[in-house]
Amino acid sequence: MLTILGFAMIATFLVLIMTKKMSPIAALVLIPALFCVAVGQGAKLGDYVIDGVGNLAPTAAMLMFAIVYFGVMIDVGLFDPIVRGILRFCKADPMRIVVGTAVLAAIVSLDGDGSTTFMITVSAMYPLYKRLKMSLVVMTGVAATANGVMNTLPWGGPTARAATALKLDASEIFVPMIPALAVGLLAVFLLAYVLGRRERRRLGVLTLDEALVREPEQEAVPAGVGGAGGDRLRKGSGGSGAGAGGSDAELTAEEDDAEEFKGLDPNRSTLRPKLYWFNAGLTLALLTAMIMELMPIPVLFLLGAALALTVNFPHMPDQRARIAAHADNVLNVSGMVFAAAVFTGVLTGTGMVEHMADWVVGAVPDAMGPHMAIVTGLLSLPLTYFMSNDGFYFGVVPVLAEAGAAHGVSPLEIARASLAGQALHMSSPLVPAVYVLVGMAKVEFGDHTRFTVKWAVLTSLVVLGAGILFGTI
Repeated sequence: MLTILGFAMIATFLVLIMTKKMSPIAALVLIPALFCVAVGQGAKLGDYVIDGVGNLAPTAAMLMFAIVYFGVMIDVGLFDPIVRGILRFCKADPMRIVVGTAVLAAIVSLDGDGSTTFMITVSAMYPLYKRLKMSLVVMTGVAATANGVMNTLPWGGPTARAATALKLDASEIFVPMIPALAVGLLAVFLLAYVLGRRERRRLGVLTLDEALVREPEQEAVPAGVGGAGGDRLRKGSGGSGAGAGGSDAELTAEEDDAEEFKGLDPNRSTLRPKLYWFNAGLTLALLTAMIMELMPIPVLFLLGAALALTVNFPHMPDQRARIAAHADNVLNVSGMVFAAAVFTGVLTGTGMVEHMADWVVGAVPDAMGPHMAIVTGLLSLPLTYFMSNDGFYFGVVPVLAEAGAAHGVSPLEIARASLAGQALHMSSPLVPAVYVLVGMAKVEFGDHTRFTVKWAVLTSLVVLGAGILFGTI
């Protein structure tokens, strides 16, 4: 019964948010509360929620102070050179912009933290997507999938969890998987190219200068379907309101777009060019301390945010202004994390996760025993999407490894195969970082899910297939 109710709870949640019948926060709280009562454990709901909040509180704290820290770094101009380099490469070409998004997300993912990757990527690319009227779910989908592949780095989490759960060396798991993961990353870049070509056909191409200084009367007009040159951006030359005497409403809309494009305005008052190397050194030290695990990540970001605010904005009114400027993102993300704590708390506390995992493992036919590594890779897609990495790697993977060992399958093969689903995992509603991504990009979580899941599944299957081909799985 708990197995059926567990799957029903997850399915109900996904259907409601994807059809936009409920907001993610409301669904994360009300759906598990309802199912907790349905399994006859309503009296323990408070305990489950408190346990869930306790488990996710460090993550919420980390995200809160990470948003403030990187928000301040963006304000003071630390990432401006990176953004200018990406923009020079993109040249207002939608195809290059989408590929640039994938490359930037992959590079920044080297720090092993999804939330910082999404904050930097969205801050750099959002103004350009918005100005050129590109699809924002393309940006979130490509960024999440690229980060998912890179999330398999030993300091990213899943590899370390697999090594701990199976008592293996992380390098023995990760190093042989590098070729397969490289193929997966190439698949992401190819996906970005294909989606970018689709955006280019829809929108056309401008030079960067045209995108920056386009006159109000210049308007995106489709050149017609099936034309030899595809769709192009053309200057409006006819029709009411298209000329220099366009309406005030049209001019205001264009001015608003232009203002949004200045997300990294080179003349903004918050720039601190004289402190550039201090801020770069502080960020490098912070990321190094994260990788070396010198302190818990929430503590590092708390100290970093306090130091960044104090040095860059020594006056209290300026500090308050910077905190207020990022308060919306902090509230949205932290609220979503604590709402997710209700979902995970009920899922774990009622025993649904355990029964679901046991049912999935038990459903594997004995004849599949010699192929348990492939089975593990396939199961990693839905299981890492519907449960946390901790639940999968510490609860399910050891059981799969035992089943595989009975048929001569090495635990190393099981561990490597378990990494295949990470491209999909990074868009799971149980991953706090994904709420940073959709929140900063101003994208509905349901829209992101509908667009991204199919591409993330394909990328995960590519990683699994490459692992089999290279003989590491």
